[in-house]
Amino acid sequence: MAKTSQINRNKKREKLVAQYAARRAALKALSKDPKAAPEERFAAQLKLAKLPRNSSKVRIHHRCDLSGRPKGYYRKLKLSRIALRDLANFGQIPGMTKASW
Repeated sequence: MAKTSQINRNKKREKLVAQYAARRAALKALSKDPKAAPEERFAAQLKLAKLPRNSSKVRIHHRCDLSGRPKGYYRKLKLSRIALRDLANFGQIPGMTKASW
């Protein structure tokens, strides 16, 4: 099990990303708009820089939903390799069986 503080920190980042998503998208679009005046684009860049760092989507770290493990993460299942193996061994993932040849 991962440290609870790390899991909570990641959840806090997810909330901030959701809270600032629209504002961040609008400022990014304005700063990349070639038709906008250079002063407007620069002002948008400054406003974007003043937003909280953790409101950026790239700051979120993928973690297993069951254990909180940060490494060995399968994005499609949102599980770590260890949790995936445990669930597969108990037959709780449909269609997944243990390999044998």
